[in-house]
Formats: sequence, structure tokens, C-alpha cells
Amino acid sequence: MFDVALSGAGAKVVLTTSSDENYPPENMLDGKAESFWISTGMFPQEFVISFAGMMNVSKIKLSCFHVRGLSIQRSVQKEPLDFEVIDERELTPSDASLQLEEFKFDETTARHMKFIIKSGFDHFVSVHKLNIDGTAVREAE
Repeated sequence: MFDVALSGAGAKVVLTTSSDENYPPENMLDGKAESFWISTGMFPQEFVISFAGMMNVSKIKLSCFHVRGLSIQRSVQKEPLDFEVIDERELTPSDASLQLEEFKFDETTARHMKFIIKSGFDHFVSVHKLNIDGTAVREAE
């Protein structure tokens, strides 16, 4: 298992519904909790991560702030299309510290993952670190 969501592993943010040049979406994939992506307000907010190839995903760890409603979806298509929900939940608020959420999966494959932040505990939310434990799937050529 390794963090397949690191930019160094070939993962990319291919879509966000908002962006601030001081807090770009790529910050979610740099492996550091000190850097982050911040929304520009209003909901829903979403972002899509594309991997270098098909991955077996076993666990997602999300470090975020003020996120309330979250939907996680996956796509196995070559392009980031035809997403299906693999988890949805209401997160627990935290006052001054990061929310640390963990999602576990059995035999879930994905080439792309979409995260939809449906609501927040404030007008703005931030995602500091996205860790996705997985392994590459050997694909037939």
C-alpha cells in the first residue's frame, strides 16, 4: 500500500469548483497538512482527483476544516465520467483543529475520485491533506 493521491505518485487534481491562487487545489496532494486548498464559499463544492492508472483503494484519510456533508464517488472510466457513490456521511465538527476523517473500503477500484462537499460548518471549507492508500491494478493491454 502507498499513498496513490500524492502528486509525486502521478495523481492530479483535474477539476475544482473554486480556486484561490494563494491556496491552489494541488496543495491537497503535496502530502503536507500545513498547505491546503480553500473553497471560495457556497455549496456544493467539488474536486476530482485522477490517478496515473487504475488503483485498488483500501482507505482514504482526509484532513479538512469546516466540512459537514461529504460524498465520495469513484469512476473506472478512462475519462472522469460515470461516477458512482462509494460513501456519504456527515462529518463531526471541530472547533480549532483539523477534522481527521477515515473511510475504509473493500476491493474498490478507481481511476478517478470525486469529492463533493455538500455543506459546511462555515461559509468556507479547506482540505489540507488527502491520503488514499492503495495499489496499482495491473491492466490488460
